[in-house]
Amino acid sequence: MAYVTAPDRSAEPSGVDDPADDGLPSCPFCRIPLQDDRSGLIVGRGSLVYAVLNLFPYNPGHLMVVPYRHIADYTELDPAELAEFSDFTRHALEVLRAVSAPHGFNIGINAGQSAGAGIAGHLHQHVVPRWGGDANFMPVIAGTKVLPQLLTDTRDLLAAAW
Repeated sequence: MAYVTAPDRSAEPSGVDDPADDGLPSCPFCRIPLQDDRSGLIVGRGSLVYAVLNLFPYNPGHLMVVPYRHIADYTELDPAELAEFSDFTRHALEVLRAVSAPHGFNIGINAGQSAGAGIAGHLHQHVVPRWGGDANFMPVIAGTKVLPQLLTDTRDLLAAAW
């Protein structure tokens, strides 16, 4: 059997642990905005929503648009949140096109645990850049995704363009 190694990727976590009882919110999407942008992988902040890189990306540049307010469902967004949520999604597409020239995008919300939401209690929308041929044999055969860039480097590029 052949092995593919990428030791520089070992800095990335191998799983999600429950946060310590440190008095901060237990929801990761409520905790992230309390960090500085680089540590939290935040690409851009608005007054009602923010854009953050996915810690376990499907593709390089995979980010999420997240309201600051802890709500579970898209229908709970108030009109101002809905407008900024939409504007951030549009802006994410523009930034990703400028930085990495993807051929297309997957944009979506997994609403509820049954729909595949990893964090069902806090609404978040995925923006996944796609390139022709990006779904290769590694995820299918090896259950492994190869990313050519550290998340912090991707975050720096996208944040600079944001």
